[in-house]
Amino acid sequence: MADTLEFNDIYQENDGRLRLSRAGVMYKNNKTGKVENIAAADISEVVWRRVALGHGIKMLTNGGYVYKYDGFRETEFEKLSDYFKLHFNVALVEKDLCVKGWNWGSVRFGGQLLSFDIGDQPAFELPLSNVSQCTTGKNEVTLEFHQNDDSEVSLMEIRFFVPPTQEDGGDPVEAFAQNVLSKADVIQATGDAVCIFRELQCLTPRGRYDIRIYPTFLHLHGKTFDYKIPYTTVLRLFLLPHKDQRQMFFVISLDPPIKQGQTRYHFLILLFSKDEDITLTLNMNEEEVEKRFEGKLKKTMSGCLYEMVSRVMKALVNRKITVPGNFQGHSGSQCITCSYKASSGLLYPLERGFIYVHKPPVHIRFDEVNCVNFARGTTTTRSFDFEIETKQGSQYTFSSIEREEYGKLFDFVNAKKLSIKNRGLKELGFDSNPSASSTSAESDEDDGERKKDAKKAKIVKEKKPRKKPESKKHKDPSAPKRPMSAYMLWLNASREKIKSENPGISITDLSKKAGEIWKSMNREKKEEWDRRAEEAKRDYEKAMKEYKSNAISETTKKEKKRKGEKKKTDKSEKKIVKASPPSRTAPKPSSDSFKSKEFVSSDESSSDESTQKKDSEEEIASSPATSIESDSD
Repeated sequence: MADTLEFNDIYQENDGRLRLSRAGVMYKNNKTGKVENIAAADISEVVWRRVALGHGIKMLTNGGYVYKYDGFRETEFEKLSDYFKLHFNVALVEKDLCVKGWNWGSVRFGGQLLSFDIGDQPAFELPLSNVSQCTTGKNEVTLEFHQNDDSEVSLMEIRFFVPPTQEDGGDPVEAFAQNVLSKADVIQATGDAVCIFRELQCLTPRGRYDIRIYPTFLHLHGKTFDYKIPYTTVLRLFLLPHKDQRQMFFVISLDPPIKQGQTRYHFLILLFSKDEDITLTLNMNEEEVEKRFEGKLKKTMSGCLYEMVSRVMKALVNRKITVPGNFQGHSGSQCITCSYKASSGLLYPLERGFIYVHKPPVHIRFDEVNCVNFARGTTTTRSFDFEIETKQGSQYTFSSIEREEYGKLFDFVNAKKLSIKNRGLKELGFDSNPSASSTSAESDEDDGERKKDAKKAKIVKEKKPRKKPESKKHKDPSAPKRPMSAYMLWLNASREKIKSENPGISITDLSKKAGEIWKSMNREKKEEWDRRAEEAKRDYEKAMKEYKSNAISETTKKEKKRKGEKKKTDKSEKKIVKASPPSRTAPKPSSDSFKSKEFVSSDESSSDESTQKKDSEEEIASSPATSIESDSD
């Protein structure tokens, strides 16, 4: 038996990787990167059962917590059973769910799980940590749940009818509700806050909020909205310096996010000024502070406001604060100014990922990145775009980055060994020294280069798009129409039937519906429409052949007629040229027209013979006979 077992594409809330070793069980979520560790000594029971995604296991710990993982194959039962028995000393029990569909049974509370049993078999189980609210009625208990944004369908509410009992042991409805509330993730502000930060500037969600720090959650109190954020939902903490070096961002990553109507906020972003100081006193005595925080916090602390907030959050959430690494941009800052989804912000290259602040905030880990790409800017060559493609197929484009940042960002990405689609400044169209190249182009030593540039410019000029002939723009209306495909013939015949069966259906939905019907249609029914399409194609080819033959004959007739008219025109023009004897004197022709002998003045006719001969030769050279010859070519 191997010391470790690994399973990929295992599902909890999202797919991930499950690893079993002698030390215990480790599960890493592929989407969030969150890691769950279960020590081998804490595992008290493991159940194997059939679920919607194949088979799954349910692990119960000594502390009452339940962990469920789905996506196993049936053949893996024996391997898992042997491993749990050998290394964890726990038997893998096979237990089936009840599928009778009954809606009455008994409720059993076990640790963090509510189990609805029918007989000895569970019908369904509810993790009480997912319960956001519990209300009671006369004989009824209503449970509300946190919404899962990644799921297309979510369970929002469930109601249990609790029949009255004849015993005097107490109200069964209240007993049911107390069992739920003791394990549910229902935030109740009991007692005083550990500390309060007044009027903090919050960018997401936007506004000024008072932050009350409680032992298990923080409370954002604004003029319009209130948010209660359990520390269990905090994934990461970031402390990022603004590019102006006068402000600081404090970013809290949340999963599940806080909700405002239909809007979800996966990040809480606070903005602080570096010049703002505060003296903070915790609402606890020194012994409690020492016992609870083990020296991480003191009863009275003073310093910059952002340092106090980040220090308190780090101690309560028990997570490290991520800060920028060794990256330094062209201006000396640790971030890059860019745009994402038409909003300007700052991109921070971190040691293990990228984070964009602030609208909308984006955090991308390096282990999620499939490849990156440096692309030319769409509006100007003075900037470029930085594209990140993830392994899940998502693409993030950060645009309008100054060209001076290219070298710094490229070196950073290359050092992190991320896959780069393109390399080098030439592919972006950047010139590393534009002033030097322009100077060398003007120097006498680079005549060869100038000729090449002129040749390239000439070639580019000649590549202007040519206008299409007028005959190609207009289609001949007498030409036969192309035949329809088998699918289009069927769709035209079935369109009204689909509309009648689905009243009010839109054109888009009708097309989708028709495509589904055609796809599911058997081969025999499709053969009829294929036969009709073949007949239509043969008719089209026959009509096209006749159309082309008629078009050729018409073209031949027109060509003969045009040639005959042209010969007549040539003969008449030649007669006109012969009518004027070459020995006659004529004036010098102007650049625009030929002057007849009636236009010649008496002074010009009395010129010497040599001048007359020269003028006559120039007249013949520019006579209409030359233009006739050029037209006939």
